[in-house]
Amino acid sequence: MSYKEQVKAYAEGKKDLCVKVDTIPEELFQKFGVNRGLRDLNGKGVLTGLTTISKVISFKNIDGVKTPCEGELWYRGHQVNNLIDDLGETEFGFEKTAYLLLFGDLPTEEELAEFSKVLGDCRRVPTNFTRDVIMKAPSKDIMNSMTRSILTLASYDGQTSDASVENSLRQCIQLIANFPLLAVYAYHAYNHYENGDSMYIHRPDPTLSTAENFLKMLRPDQKYTELEAKVLDVALMLHMEHGGGNNSTFTTRVVTSAGTDTYSAIAAAMSSLKGPKHGGANIKVMEMMDDIRTNVKDWEDREEVKAYLARMLNGEVFDKKGLIYGMGHAVYSLSDPRERIFKGYVEELAVAKGQDKEMHLYNLIEELAPELIAEKRHIFKGVSPNVDFYSGFVYEMLDIPKELYTPLFAIARIVGWSAHRIEEMIGMNKIIRPAYKSIMEEVE
Repeated sequence: MSYKEQVKAYAEGKKDLCVKVDTIPEELFQKFGVNRGLRDLNGKGVLTGLTTISKVISFKNIDGVKTPCEGELWYRGHQVNNLIDDLGETEFGFEKTAYLLLFGDLPTEEELAEFSKVLGDCRRVPTNFTRDVIMKAPSKDIMNSMTRSILTLASYDGQTSDASVENSLRQCIQLIANFPLLAVYAYHAYNHYENGDSMYIHRPDPTLSTAENFLKMLRPDQKYTELEAKVLDVALMLHMEHGGGNNSTFTTRVVTSAGTDTYSAIAAAMSSLKGPKHGGANIKVMEMMDDIRTNVKDWEDREEVKAYLARMLNGEVFDKKGLIYGMGHAVYSLSDPRERIFKGYVEELAVAKGQDKEMHLYNLIEELAPELIAEKRHIFKGVSPNVDFYSGFVYEMLDIPKELYTPLFAIARIVGWSAHRIEEMIGMNKIIRPAYKSIMEEVE
């Protein structure tokens, strides 16, 4: 028996003991007023900080009554839908929105040109880094590969431990620029060494946007359409930031409050985001859709689709967890504004890709699922599709492999993490240390 097998067998033998020791009765959480997951029984988050970076609105006070409303997402005083609507037809918004989140104001044309040039110049890794780090020990888990690269980049930075705001800002900008490379190159290494496919490493073009460079580096022929890049750019904008309470952003602030360096803080956020309860939602939607396409004979038959969704909700089919993935959100009530914005772009891409039938199925599920969920369960704030209901479909139409779905989330969200890291450094200056009440029995 190998060492690993011995350890596994030992752990399995001790499992029941761990369950017995570490199980805490439900009534004790209520007795001591513990809000598990830092959320109360109604799903409202426990207030742990203040921020000027973004705002999420899902309820409004009407005549003294907390009332569900259409969702709103604000970045630094601007509604995200306005930021997207104000872009020109051929204009990309990732760089402009990143500037807004980092510095608090929309850039002038000159400021945007300078910031885009800085990102373009930073979009490279140290000499031989791709060969010596990314190509060594490739993994199907691209998030793990990226996290390893982030921590290794600290070894190439002579100012890793400089805790000044300006140095942290420099490091954040460099990482924002490098994330597409770390993700795409890690995928190509895995795809070559593990799947036996050809490997190609395309260098980024400093004059192109983040979305354009991602598609250019990913594809063998380096080609993409303007619509493809535009839709990906919008997806990145919508995933860029979502308040300080989401798990990975809160992780960034917790770790930053301990005084650690930028690379360690961002690596911690990556470890949070890769969790299936956080960043992997769109993959689960795609797996669910594959199951529906396989088991529903007529995708246009409303009653057949509804019946299969009902069985899914009853825990009879798919993963048997009783969930319809992509429906509902921890914060939003009547609607997720990101989904409302994104859907129009998804439909346009679906037409261009000849995926009208698939789009009709998504529309049908979007209509039926909330009705079924409302019938079966008590939903205090309503249920609606979230942005992840469509993001996986978009990535599929763009021929982006599933291994890169969560890394794409990270390529966008690092901007929000960076903004929150800087805000935590400037405004808080106190280590985040909540309390846990001990209920252990003392042994005499």
